[in-house]
Amino acid sequence: MNVQVENLEKNMAKLTVTVDAAELEKAITKAYNKQKGSISVPGFRKGKVPQHMIEKMYGAEIFYEDAANIIMQETYPQAYDESKLDIVSQPQVDITQLEKGKDFIYTATVAVKPEVKLGKYKGVSISKVDSKVTATEVNNSIKAELERAARTVTKTGKAAKGDTTVIDFEGFIDGVAFEGGKGENYDLELGSGSFIPGFEDQLIGHKAGEDVDVEVTFPENYQAEDLAGKAATFKCHIHEVKGKDIPKLDDEYVADTTEFETVEEYKASVKERLENNKKAEGRRAQEDEAIAKVVEASKMEIPDAMVDYQVENMINDFANNMAQQGLSLQQYMQFTGMTMEAFREQVRPDALARTQSSLVLEEIVKVEKIEASDADIEAKLEEMSKQYGMELDQIKNLVGDNEKESMKKDIAIEKAIQLIMDNAKEAARKTTKKAADDADAKAEKKTTAKKTTAKKTTTKKAADSEEKPAKKTTAKKTTKKADAE
Repeated sequence: MNVQVENLEKNMAKLTVTVDAAELEKAITKAYNKQKGSISVPGFRKGKVPQHMIEKMYGAEIFYEDAANIIMQETYPQAYDESKLDIVSQPQVDITQLEKGKDFIYTATVAVKPEVKLGKYKGVSISKVDSKVTATEVNNSIKAELERAARTVTKTGKAAKGDTTVIDFEGFIDGVAFEGGKGENYDLELGSGSFIPGFEDQLIGHKAGEDVDVEVTFPENYQAEDLAGKAATFKCHIHEVKGKDIPKLDDEYVADTTEFETVEEYKASVKERLENNKKAEGRRAQEDEAIAKVVEASKMEIPDAMVDYQVENMINDFANNMAQQGLSLQQYMQFTGMTMEAFREQVRPDALARTQSSLVLEEIVKVEKIEASDADIEAKLEEMSKQYGMELDQIKNLVGDNEKESMKKDIAIEKAIQLIMDNAKEAARKTTKKAADDADAKAEKKTTAKKTTAKKTTTKKAADSEEKPAKKTTAKKTTKKADAE
């Protein structure tokens, strides 16, 4: 095998791989052995037709595709190593010569890790975070915990927003069922917004045992062109309506379900936990801000293929998360009206940010000569043993050399982030603090007003819905080796 490397513009490269004709012949024979069981020729039993007979009847090309795939899977990893390139994308493969008796030649166009010219990474300015927790936030958190502790009960009455309906459904357009529009015993929380707009609202007010025709219209930019913009009817059968029996917050509940005895003690612990969470979230936000400023001050030319690779990784991660919730990516796209093209564009900015962050952090590791020590590895393994509830020796036996190398790189990246943060300068946000103080004072005033108008002996506290934490962009390490497609 021979490998030639051609450097292209914008950190792209082309590998031209030439494989001896003899190796192609071996691959064709492998392809024949793989396919012979499915090929029928009069006068021969299945699987017993000689290779030359099949090639005479159908042409030698019948085995070319499989043979090419066999060769590329076997030779691309070696070509990767011989190229000495730091490849950061999947290869785009083109076959330039495939003919029996001749050398097999293919090219693999790949993205190469770009050079990074670091800007200022010591002394970057970061915003000061406020870890103060308001009474409203404590109440919101407790309300959410009570809802999570609620018992699910079967309702005999009508379904309301927030209830969960167990349904069978099948979608029809002009009376004809369409592919992917059917589900059975599906738990759908009304008001969750997980189905096409208008779908969930039409189940509100109906009872278990009822059949409901839900009328919706697919978005104009729907991923399936044959459904886009069309009106559909989903025939639904409601098997069950499930509501929540939320427990009452009092000293008895606290004593039975927590390590505390009174509501006040419990609230104090919740406040402390929220403060710790805010500090941790604030730290992560500061890290993101600092890394973003280092990226902004640095220069790099990132090839599109590198970002494309990160996009696909993020989509695969999302699909795995959906699968754990019992929903395929295709179903998610159908019920949200999102197209795969639109989804890729939606995640692309985050993919670019992750790629940029990884590159600057890796460059800082290189410039600062940051390494993970044996003690760092030992500490990480001990952390894993506690996390998974396993003995340290068991963890060590499970972690191979490749995992340890990956662990070392991750630890080095963590140290690079720590270096940035140790040298960062915190800038206070006066307006943010004032706004928080004003909001807290307003919340306290509202609580006081409610107390004065409440009925005597009433102890129930009002609580709003829990606030969701802001989405965080985490720097993700780039993949350094790709497989041949």
